[in-house]
Amino acid sequence: MNYLYQRNFLRLLDFSNLELNYIIKLSKKLKKVKKNNKEIQLLKKKNIALIFEKESTRTRCSFEVAAFDQGAHVTYLGPGSTHLGTKESIEDTAKVLGLMYDGIEYRGHNHKTIEILAKYANVPVWNGLTKKFHPTQIIADLLTIREVLPEKEFFEIKCAYIGDSSNNIANTLLEAATILDIDLRLISPKKYWPEKEIFNICQEKAKKNKNHIICTDNLKKGLNSVDFIYTDVWVSMGEPENIWEERIKLLKKYQVNQNTINMTNNPNVKVLHCLPALHDKKNNLVKSILDKYNLKNGIEITDNIFQKYQNIIFKQAENRLHTIKAIIISSLIKIITL
Repeated sequence: MNYLYQRNFLRLLDFSNLELNYIIKLSKKLKKVKKNNKEIQLLKKKNIALIFEKESTRTRCSFEVAAFDQGAHVTYLGPGSTHLGTKESIEDTAKVLGLMYDGIEYRGHNHKTIEILAKYANVPVWNGLTKKFHPTQIIADLLTIREVLPEKEFFEIKCAYIGDSSNNIANTLLEAATILDIDLRLISPKKYWPEKEIFNICQEKAKKNKNHIICTDNLKKGLNSVDFIYTDVWVSMGEPENIWEERIKLLKKYQVNQNTINMTNNPNVKVLHCLPALHDKKNNLVKSILDKYNLKNGIEITDNIFQKYQNIIFKQAENRLHTIKAIIISSLIKIITL
């Protein structure tokens, strides 16, 4: 029995350990059958709406290819192409789309928006990113961790997240660690620790699971003996320049570089990055920031470290396709046969 049938996918804390592991296992099966050219189309005659208030590369491509592979049709609704929340309420938009589509993906700003969509659409709604959470990304990261370190169970994994620990990636990683018993260290200046509400909820649940989740500004304490270092951009594109200045000033010492790697005392440590990565001067914006703030060879991650671990990082990106496909199928298909 598929217990995820007709379920929304808004944040990871809505799911159990068993359910998250089911999605990861289904993703592995779907990846294998696609690689072997044996994919069975389970989503024929299904229609999916993709709402993108924020532009995207990996999320849009993953949802579209996942749908096309499975025989579904998609409608892309880009920034400014709907009346969502302007001429029409979110509630009314949700009701209309729910009458036309079998499922709705939303990528935007306010997490409250996707909660309203899910409440009134009457079809599954999937979170492609909000300011608060990015669950489709972290599911892909979990599949990557499972592939890269298959000899360890999640409860044996030690992971350090370095940078802005108040962003959507850190919040969702925190929820994943809570559910799967991952030893997680969020490493950043105290100003960029997670919101107390999110952290306290996760830490309380983690205590019940005898889990280990900490926030620290001490690099050596957080990095010691970890299996994975995870980082992300410090500032989103389009944010004002004064934010860049403040973030870089506070986060400069939290760059993932060779010194960071050495602090783990683990010669087999791996690096994760959800992309885009600001690691070289091939991008004019990155070049100007590196020059202005005297940063060496990258912003949140140095180019040499990025190049060393790029196979894992691009595996994360590829796995977005397979995990998103699993999420769509598990919520739209009652009985799954592969």
